[in-house]
Amino acid sequence: MNQLIQNLMGMGGMTDQVIATDFLISAKAGVHNYAVAITETATPELKAALRAQLNDAIATHERITNYMIANGYYHPHDLSEQLEDDLTVSGTALDLAEKS
Repeated sequence: MNQLIQNLMGMGGMTDQVIATDFLISAKAGVHNYAVAITETATPELKAALRAQLNDAIATHERITNYMIANGYYHPHDLSEQLEDDLTVSGTALDLAEKS
């Protein structure tokens, strides 16, 4: 996103992190939903198709996670660092809500 637009929106350089986080949450929900669907399906053909989709969703989740770790957006092995980032993102979201 254009830096000027980011600054006007009050988000600075956090836009990529917000988008990646949203994508990660959506990917995680997809993994969960495919797993549930597999347990509720009766036909072997549909189970096989859902398993293939589940594997793709898991791979997507892994790619997003690796991207976020590489860019310093996600710290799954350092909870204090992750908490600090989460508080910063939450503060930004609250600031944006107040500006609306």
